[in-house]
Amino acid sequence: MSYLLLFFSALLAATLIPAQSEALLVSLLLNGKDSFWLLIAVATFGNTLGSVINWWLGRYLEHFRDKRWFPVNAVTLERAQQQFQRYGWWVLLLSWLPIVGDPLTMVAGVMRMPLLPFVAVVAVAKGVRYWVLGWLVMG
Repeated sequence: MSYLLLFFSALLAATLIPAQSEALLVSLLLNGKDSFWLLIAVATFGNTLGSVINWWLGRYLEHFRDKRWFPVNAVTLERAQQQFQRYGWWVLLLSWLPIVGDPLTMVAGVMRMPLLPFVAVVAVAKGVRYWVLGWLVMG
């Protein structure tokens, strides 16, 4: 049950919906009942999948941009596109950052970044973040 809860927490945290999964991961790690590596893997998988949702939204942004409920304003999106253009795919190594990371993953979709390289770069970024957090907690 804890793995499922962590998965959905990490997935939601990677979307544009404000949420976080780090507190739950820390709690589960300190509890000591679950496998360290499995917790890191589940959090990474859920968070990466959430970023894929953002990528998909970005890919089809033109369909949703004018909707009142759309969560990203034009200025933020333009700034993220400029950063993506300037630094290329490697800017996605910052996808783990709060506030800017989620829009970056959406911009990758807007910029038509191929899905497989997107998943590879984002999974590395998210995985390293969770591993470092786990290492700091358990170290």
